[in-house]
Amino acid sequence: MSVRMISPTIPDDEKGYELDVFCVPKHYEEDLDRVIIPHGLIMDRTERLARDIVRDMGTHHIVALCVLKGGYKFFADLLDYIKALNQNSDKSVPLTVDFIRLKSYCNDQSTNSVKVIGGDELSTLTGKNVLIVEDIVETGKTMETLLSLLSEYKPKMVKVVSLLVKRTPRSSGYRPDYIGFEVPDSFLVGYALDYNEYFRDLSHICILTEGAKEKYKV
Repeated sequence: MSVRMISPTIPDDEKGYELDVFCVPKHYEEDLDRVIIPHGLIMDRTERLARDIVRDMGTHHIVALCVLKGGYKFFADLLDYIKALNQNSDKSVPLTVDFIRLKSYCNDQSTNSVKVIGGDELSTLTGKNVLIVEDIVETGKTMETLLSLLSEYKPKMVKVVSLLVKRTPRSSGYRPDYIGFEVPDSFLVGYALDYNEYFRDLSHICILTEGAKEKYKV
């Protein structure tokens, strides 16, 4: 039986950190308001999430399903911590990986439609224990769409871990099983979170400036 953990909450009035406190790529210095979650804090929280997942699912073979593109960095780091636990504890979990891509954004707006890329491959998850790894849950509608699609293939178990959950009045009320941080309703980039494919190469999670939204708009 899983134990739901209380996730750290970044308050709406969180001032964060000035950019010059951390190493930020020079080409992004004018585009970022502030650092809201430093890379080291992300890694420490990810390690704890790995421990919780192994505790809850450690007796099952897990298929870790990465939601691309934004989830790839969190996915890789989370799996590294799970592998470390496998190697250094009496309890280990067999682990395989798969990938899917969802598209629900145009510029900084979440669209009403969700495009699933790679959905035909979900048939391989029938009867499996699935851990969906996502970077951020905002309205929750994208994840609900994926879970509905996945249910058609009858997996044995499905758990969802998301690094971030955004507090927004647009939320459907959906909550993942594991949450890294609850964050304000701001547009966040970094640690593979993008704005029109930019900022994936930023180590920290930062708040984007309004000027940058216009600069990188497509």
